[in-house]
Amino acid sequence: MQDALHRAAQANTDLLATRDDRWYPTFHVAAPAGWINDPNGLSHFQGRYQVFFQHHPAGTDWGPMHWGHVSSEDLVTWRREPIALAPSLEEDRDGVFSGSAVTGDDGTLKVFYTGHRWINGVDDAEGNLQVQCLAQSVDGVSFTKLGGVVEPPAGVLDFRDPKVWRAGETWYMIFGVQSAERRGRVWLYRSLDLLSWEFDRVLFEDPDPDVFMIECPDLFPLGEHWVLLYSPMTTARPSGHGGRNGHNAGYLVGSWAPGEDFTPTTSYRPADWGHTFYAPQTFEAPDGRRLLLAWMGAFTLPVASQRADGWSGQLTVPRELSLGEDLRLRSLPVAEIAALRRETHDHGSFDLAADGSTVLLEDAEAFEVELEVDLSRTTSEQVGLQVHRTGEGLCTWVAYDDQSGRVVLDRRSSAGGPGDRGYRSAPHDGGDHLLLRVLVDRGSVEVFVGEGEENLTSLSFPAEGPRSLALTAVAGTIAVQSLRVHRLAPIWESPDR
Repeated sequence: MQDALHRAAQANTDLLATRDDRWYPTFHVAAPAGWINDPNGLSHFQGRYQVFFQHHPAGTDWGPMHWGHVSSEDLVTWRREPIALAPSLEEDRDGVFSGSAVTGDDGTLKVFYTGHRWINGVDDAEGNLQVQCLAQSVDGVSFTKLGGVVEPPAGVLDFRDPKVWRAGETWYMIFGVQSAERRGRVWLYRSLDLLSWEFDRVLFEDPDPDVFMIECPDLFPLGEHWVLLYSPMTTARPSGHGGRNGHNAGYLVGSWAPGEDFTPTTSYRPADWGHTFYAPQTFEAPDGRRLLLAWMGAFTLPVASQRADGWSGQLTVPRELSLGEDLRLRSLPVAEIAALRRETHDHGSFDLAADGSTVLLEDAEAFEVELEVDLSRTTSEQVGLQVHRTGEGLCTWVAYDDQSGRVVLDRRSSAGGPGDRGYRSAPHDGGDHLLLRVLVDRGSVEVFVGEGEENLTSLSFPAEGPRSLALTAVAGTIAVQSLRVHRLAPIWESPDR
């Protein structure tokens, strides 16, 4: 594998020379150059948080998948690690696909991934062969591949994205499957030694017949409940507010115990209402928190930075998950993010005049907004934040809309590059109390509603020129209870160049 890793590293170095930083993130994980998608192998090993990701080091489009790698002591400052895995075995000759990581009883980091092969050696025209593989590492940086550990049954072509965890003395593995009947399923296997695996059961089948495949399933406990987080692939046409992207993610809350089926208590809900949130994966931090990262990118629509900037895709900020009494999954940036704050502008409480607008930051590339509004005293039809504002009418619009009772993220006027436009919205159930937390990077916006009951995650590519932030009223006044804006520092230990 060393030769393959060396070639990948050299290709990535060559591509880095072409990188344009106009939209390259400052406080989100991204590859130095090239394409990334799913977060993989999220874990805490030898005192560091380990984050791997699907990576094509030689190009800005999806290609032969490798595992990129970064690590951190504190979830704030990140260090780039060498590319961890590259295609080198017969089982993974066409791609080292997504997977997860656990610490084995021998103290090594065990990485499970899907080895991928095209049947015709070129593309998926004749289907693919997928097998669950194992690699291990003593130091979390250099890996030794041990080959396949779970072979697919005959006729199963889509069989991928293993997620492994332990309950008692038994290890469990789930992955997504497309059944022979073209139904999206989650299969469960079990093992005592992480090497020999036995089929346990079909843990879940999506009740929607249009869902033909499930990707990146994740089953984990929160309190007394279990959450099944997954990414359904569907032939259904988008309708309503949810499921509008080419690739979407959502969850069910239910019950599970070893030897039992997963029994849903809730119906499926979106995990995020934005344009670009896919393949989320969680892990347990040393202090017991359940943390999540997801991919911000797209397979079906062009991402602006793919065209000439030498890179494509990033991860969300790390988020902490909890479960409300209503069994709604709540998601907020980890508390450690506050350590990135370098300059705070506290605007206090004030009333913004009808149709008024006030600039909160000039020339701002990376910042966080904390906004609290009394809607009982607000007459504005929208409580609007203009982010990535580069000129008259050019911005991404983040707003609470009083007529729909939803929080909107609208990119129709961003006018940055060849990326897609469109708007998305999330429900607001806070009554007369509006609480928004918004994280803005050079090319992305993450909106958290209330105490994390809903969120919207979208790439956003501003036009050329200084980027400002403004609060704007629409046909009425805004009663601001509190408003703070923080500039955020970069996350990298050392710059790429």
